[in-house]
Amino acid sequence: MVFQMTREKLDKMFNPKVVAVVGATNNKNSVGYAIFRNLIGNDFDGIVYPVNPKREGVQGVKAYPSIKDIPDKVDLAVIATPAPTVPGIVEECGKCGVSGIVITSAGFSEMGEEGEKAADGMLRTARKYGMRIIGPNCLGLIKPSINLNATFGSKIPKKGRIAFISQSGALGTAMLDWSVNQNVGFSYFVSIGSMIDVSFHDLIDYFGSDPETSSIVIYMESLKDARKFLSAARSFARNKPIVVLKSGKSEAGAKAAKSHTGALAGNDYVFDAAFRRAGIVRVNEIGELFDCAQTLSMQRRPKGKRLAIVTNAGGPGVIATDALSSLGGEMASFSRDSEKKLRNALPPMCNFSNPIDVLGDAGPDRFRLAIDVCMEDRNVDGILVMLTPQAMTDADGIAREIGELNKLKKKTMLASWMGGRDVMDAKDILKKSNIPVYETPEHAVKSFMYMHRYARNIELLYETPATIPHAIKPKTEENRKIIQSVFDDGRKTLTEQEAKEFLSNYEIPVTKSGVARTAKEARKMASDIGFPVVMKILSPDILHKTDVGGVKLNIMNEKDVSDAFNDIIKSAKKHVPKADIRGVFVEQMISKKYELLIGSKRDTIFGPAILFGMGGVAVEVFKDTNVGLPPLNMMLAKRLIEETKIYNLLRGYRGMKGVDISTLEFLLYKFAYLLQDFPEIKEIDINPFGIDEKGGVVLDAKIVIEECRKDRNAYGHMVISPYPKEYVTEFKMNDGRTAILRPIRPEDEHMEGEMFTKFSEQTQRFRFFELIKDITHDMLIRYTQIDYDREIAIIAEIEERGRKKMAGVVRLIADPYNETAEFAIVVADPWQNLGLGDRFTDYILEIARKRGIKKVYANFMKENHIMRKMFEKRGFKITANDDDCYAELELEHLGKNRNKTKAG
Repeated sequence: MVFQMTREKLDKMFNPKVVAVVGATNNKNSVGYAIFRNLIGNDFDGIVYPVNPKREGVQGVKAYPSIKDIPDKVDLAVIATPAPTVPGIVEECGKCGVSGIVITSAGFSEMGEEGEKAADGMLRTARKYGMRIIGPNCLGLIKPSINLNATFGSKIPKKGRIAFISQSGALGTAMLDWSVNQNVGFSYFVSIGSMIDVSFHDLIDYFGSDPETSSIVIYMESLKDARKFLSAARSFARNKPIVVLKSGKSEAGAKAAKSHTGALAGNDYVFDAAFRRAGIVRVNEIGELFDCAQTLSMQRRPKGKRLAIVTNAGGPGVIATDALSSLGGEMASFSRDSEKKLRNALPPMCNFSNPIDVLGDAGPDRFRLAIDVCMEDRNVDGILVMLTPQAMTDADGIAREIGELNKLKKKTMLASWMGGRDVMDAKDILKKSNIPVYETPEHAVKSFMYMHRYARNIELLYETPATIPHAIKPKTEENRKIIQSVFDDGRKTLTEQEAKEFLSNYEIPVTKSGVARTAKEARKMASDIGFPVVMKILSPDILHKTDVGGVKLNIMNEKDVSDAFNDIIKSAKKHVPKADIRGVFVEQMISKKYELLIGSKRDTIFGPAILFGMGGVAVEVFKDTNVGLPPLNMMLAKRLIEETKIYNLLRGYRGMKGVDISTLEFLLYKFAYLLQDFPEIKEIDINPFGIDEKGGVVLDAKIVIEECRKDRNAYGHMVISPYPKEYVTEFKMNDGRTAILRPIRPEDEHMEGEMFTKFSEQTQRFRFFELIKDITHDMLIRYTQIDYDREIAIIAEIEERGRKKMAGVVRLIADPYNETAEFAIVVADPWQNLGLGDRFTDYILEIARKRGIKKVYANFMKENHIMRKMFEKRGFKITANDDDCYAELELEHLGKNRNKTKAG
């Protein structure tokens, strides 16, 4: 299979038996010397060949003129020669069957057009021969567990469970040196450089499946294929924390934007949103990168941000409290029962509230009593234990006591043992007990908050969303006509009238309005709409109307309408003399309690990004906004709203009525739907969206569009695949009833859970190879919340007695490269023998072919004769094993076999 082949190539690169260093020399100041020395000088068990046409031997080892002269087949070639020579060497490696190449040489993508051409040529060569390339312009790779150091760095870290991917070679060497000093171990270290082939997503997929790796840390400067990166991260982030230090924060892009949304949704904010959506933790410092990774791999995730602090000194407790508050955490409020237990168990001079001060003479027993109370309190999500060494302090004994408590795994447990030599042994005891220990209270608190952020991001990934209030019926074709009309007019900006019609076509509420070209028309229009009205200049050349005196509010009569019309036209011509003025926009004057901003900006890396927050004229002053990525469901929309300050007002504050949050969530859902349907949208600015307890309405809107290339994938402009509605169809079952065949949704969790109750024991064994006693929430999440880029599940939805039910599901789980896919199918017992199995199979194979999948395979039990017949009828090759069978179909054979079966 192609994925296995691809993984096999990476396996050989990270576990090579034969390595060649092209450019190995005796010159101690050269990269080739350092790489070869590192490979032969660290007890690496493989064979290492130097390649140098000008030397008979390198560092005491026989040299070979070229790769083709080496007597063994090479698994890994490391190239350290001048850039002009590299493409030829890559071609030679391909002809000789080399599995993978590391190119340390610089002088390609970073050198302009010629360098880009050379890099593209090397990639084509690699594709032709099925090789993988790391680099160019990289440091190389290290696997400490086998003493493989294929870099020119001077240090090899100890063996650990963290996989470290660095885009910067120079920073990589510094971080390797730092890790040795800090005793941080790695399962892998990879410097990926210019990423012409192997990129972040390839390595996340590889390390995510690697049993030696418990967490992945990344130093990132830029990102090439955001969609593949997010897809890979979302697949593994739940089980293996991914921590990213992203550099290159810049406001340059924001300054060039035309709207409030553009100015507020800078690229770095979009990176934040993307990382949150993928379950990734973002940190700001190198030390935090590894602290966070180790902490997440050692401790359970906290359920919230409420921290209890136990300390033997008051000062550090205050410092930790201040740090927690500044980072948005909460000091846990103990229950009355907990405070009573603390008063009964601890000396009267102790502090019984949070932070708990057990005093300087506290021994292991006193620490244990205080920690035990915190562990039992439901108001506590995590515990930070701090110690300062004093003359009577038994630091080792206290560490051992905490280690025993940690075995109970009731709460997240962190430690800060301040001091040097006096607490060194105690720190080792804590680490061996899987308790992260920090030099300072601030670092400990930061790590706790990163853990909380990670837990929240994962929760965001896997929380079951609320049901959509009702199906929207967008007027997609009407919007396409508006866009075409604007392009035909030579414009890129919609007028306010067009913008509001565009939004209204997707059921986003707008005000009553009209366009007047004369004062007389304005008077009649205002009278028809009803006073008071608002009047605004209508011109594709004027985006910020207030700035040019183009807005008049609260107009109460026809005389004022005439005056306002004349003033607006005059002021607009004065400020923008060459503006194309189309008239004056007259609309209903509506006063709402709150003004919101809802917008979108197309990011160059992540595509459309959604901005939500406080709106109005001071939007850029308060900057109370949050950024998210489409598509949205109701839960994702809720989170987008909740993480703003104005949310506290929207839900009701100090006796004031709140707005209907679920309606606002649905509005954002529809807005995201609009963005996914129209890749032409460059920016949208709904500001303000007025809202109160009676409802909301668009008061002003700006939309900027631009031509975009036609993508084979209708949603190619998005980095997260939306719901594939093109796969919704109908099927008439053998009993005459109609089933809706459609892709599964997260909202289907309840239906799938109910379907499981309809499975007989035989159906369970045939589908899962075992009996499942209880179907858990986590299992249902796995089945219903899928990445449509990597997996497709088609359900049969039927209606019985007014209730929708799931009758069965067929599933394809593709490899990361979408080349091969595993097939699985189940039909619940009440709906078997109605033709669903046949139709499911034909339909999912049809989808597989459309998606470019080349091979479909499945495992099934020997006694499942129905499955065997179904596969044989469609041309699957079947291999029998001891207990089960393996079926495989090359999809190019599908066309020859399709006519042999009926649709259902």
